[in-house]
Amino acid sequence: MHSVINNIVKSTEKRIQRIENEADPEENGSIRTEKRDIVKAITDKKSQNKVAVIAEVKPASPGKKLRDIMPDDAVMIAKEMEKAGAIAISVLTEPEFFHGSLNNLEAVRKEVSLPVLRKDFIINKVQFNEIESDLILLIAGILRDNLDEMVNLAIAKGFEPLVEVHNQNELEEALKTKARLIGINNRNLSTLEIDLDTTLKLAPIIKEYDINNNLHHTIISESGMHNIEDIKMVIEAGADAVLVGTSIIKSGDIYAKTKELVDALD
Repeated sequence: MHSVINNIVKSTEKRIQRIENEADPEENGSIRTEKRDIVKAITDKKSQNKVAVIAEVKPASPGKKLRDIMPDDAVMIAKEMEKAGAIAISVLTEPEFFHGSLNNLEAVRKEVSLPVLRKDFIINKVQFNEIESDLILLIAGILRDNLDEMVNLAIAKGFEPLVEVHNQNELEEALKTKARLIGINNRNLSTLEIDLDTTLKLAPIIKEYDINNNLHHTIISESGMHNIEDIKMVIEAGADAVLVGTSIIKSGDIYAKTKELVDALD
């Protein structure tokens, strides 16, 4: 694991300590509104021969700030993404390295009708009680032996877990869980380098597994897609949807860039 990832996990552990110290023992986090169905949203978009784009409200990557995003800005960005045809919005909530916030997520989910993904380093069950979202990211390479338990807890709490994998070993563990969504992150957690071949390699393995076991997983390719050619490449490899953040936020025109990616198959 790259030192940056280790530092993010350590920072998250400190956050969790604060959450536990501040938690109301009477609060069980069980009150939820109806979950918005991302699987249906992806299926509907694909039936229109459009790309199912999960567009990300992303203030920064580790070591690379993209822009300041406060809740009002997050809402404005998300509405442009929704108007351009995105099928879901991903909102970063990790505060130290990605400059995200729970306030951004809360504001976005109130103002858009799309499913909303909480993008963070979820390593402890207390994080499930922090805020409401439709989907929640669970990173196989970080959760390791706790992955199955965390998937089950997420489902019990009313979240749709998106299990993120980076290699075949992690994928095999993800396929043992009840998760319907498998995210293939093209960024290597050991080197932080991006290679779209990760999706090209792993997506067919999922397809074959589903055929052999009479199952259906929804495959989401994550990281490193900047243009129409990148989108076409991962879709042809078997991805059902793509998660794109940096290239949309950096584009200068949120609506136009999102729409370009949604229309990539035209």
